[in-house]
Amino acid sequence: MPLVTKLTQRLGIKHPIIQGGMHYVGYAPLAAAVSNAGALGVVTALTQPSADKLREELQATRALLTSPDLPIGVNLTVLPLLKDVDYEGIMKVVLEEGVQVVETAGSPKCAELWQHLRSANPEIVIIHKCTTVRHALKAQSLGVDMISLDGFDCAGHPGEADVGNWVLQPVAARKLDIPFVTSGGVGDGKQLAASLALGAEGVNMGTRFMATVEAPIHDAIKAALVAGDENSTELVLRSLSNTERVYKNAASDEVRRIEAEFPGDISKIYHLVKGDNYRKSFQETGDTANSVWSCGPVMGLIDDVPTCAELVEGMVAEAEAVINQRLAGMVG
Repeated sequence: MPLVTKLTQRLGIKHPIIQGGMHYVGYAPLAAAVSNAGALGVVTALTQPSADKLREELQATRALLTSPDLPIGVNLTVLPLLKDVDYEGIMKVVLEEGVQVVETAGSPKCAELWQHLRSANPEIVIIHKCTTVRHALKAQSLGVDMISLDGFDCAGHPGEADVGNWVLQPVAARKLDIPFVTSGGVGDGKQLAASLALGAEGVNMGTRFMATVEAPIHDAIKAALVAGDENSTELVLRSLSNTERVYKNAASDEVRRIEAEFPGDISKIYHLVKGDNYRKSFQETGDTANSVWSCGPVMGLIDDVPTCAELVEGMVAEAEAVINQRLAGMVG
């Protein structure tokens, strides 16, 4: 029997799994493969250089779907950036292309985006990513549909509170009235079952989907994820209160050294953390050592590179076995 949750019912998906929005990873091949597998595939808006390019990527995603009714999502992050972002153009494309789900993250400016999307399409599902329950409650009061609750064990930006999912999720279950999903550090079916037990309606996975056949990144990056373990990440940008969890390598070590000497000075480390380095490693060179790129300690659970369908189906089967066999066998 499938796992039926408020997430699967609201989004019209078969399995309670969302593919995280990832810079230079969330392109059409991955998003379509995840949606085809019965989960929710997500295209990353800010990876695209313009709104028009986002439109092309969404159309390419639709062309790869096995059914036109399968939903896809768009991730839209609002963070302090060193370039202007055409948020109005992006939202126009999202609405015109019939995107069913938008995952937002970042600053309070997100509320303006929610209002715009809602007024144009009341049926659109808005999922907001938060790293604290306090922020989740605020987003709930402003009318989002769901929360993606990101624990300290996530890749990318875990916030500044440093609370892990083992505590964060059950606190949310006590305080939130809207559904939420566990985000960060998720890579197998036992964790999916645990997330449901803690009160979540599903999971959001980023790093684990990077190590799949369809992920459009260099094979050397995928190999590094398989070879890495739970100790293969470190935190950078802490001195700027913009903490990021990244792959531990020569470049990230250098960032930490410079930050210790010049705390809060982005100009001293920009040449190491700029996005183009990240893009080249993922899309061109496969160089794992000389750029600062996001991934999570869930590497400790990654030991292969399956297709998205194999990953999703295997996770769900494992979760069902935990629920129906291991846990059921402990009752009574």
